[in-house]
Amino acid sequence: MSDTSPTTAAGTDPFRVPDGDLDDLASTLAKTMAEVRQHGVILDRLGSEPEPAPAVGQQTDSASEAEAAADKQADGPASVFILALGGEAYAVELAALSDWVNYLFLPVYGREISTNRPWCAQWHEHLEAVARLHALWLSWQQFTDTEAGLSGPSTWHRDHLDQTLAHLRAPDGPFAACTTSANRPNHRLLTTPAPEQAGVPA
Repeated sequence: MSDTSPTTAAGTDPFRVPDGDLDDLASTLAKTMAEVRQHGVILDRLGSEPEPAPAVGQQTDSASEAEAAADKQADGPASVFILALGGEAYAVELAALSDWVNYLFLPVYGREISTNRPWCAQWHEHLEAVARLHALWLSWQQFTDTEAGLSGPSTWHRDHLDQTLAHLRAPDGPFAACTTSANRPNHRLLTTPAPEQAGVPA
């Protein structure tokens, strides 16, 4: 009796990924995408660095040194923290952070929205949320790297994730005036204290 089962053009069975491995692949893909974007930011920074200092023995006057220092400062902050970035660098970093939040953080750690655990779909408009999530993402990159050792992910959960979730999703946290029900979305930025004016009596 001849075999009538369908085969591919090459005569081999089609490749199938087991369902249990799909989550791992999605997580790996999200991490890879985030790393690629982070590398793009680093390359942009490297491309905008000032010219190297003159070789030993070359004479430079104080005016050219001051000009080089001013150019370096104009290139932007040396910090990798998102709130220290501006313009296009901030937008690129926020896009990379959004990928990580949407494709890894929320699917795994999002949990249900409630009055005791609010969330805002427009989290990127809450600067505190952006700052905390970015810091969490930076630490995730560090502690999920192989150099962090086998206990790296556990340390990240205990020292970084748990603390961030407690602050972000607290009833009086940055999302306190936002969504408390998935069926009744709401978004409102909380007012912050006005800064004191110098020389003005309280």
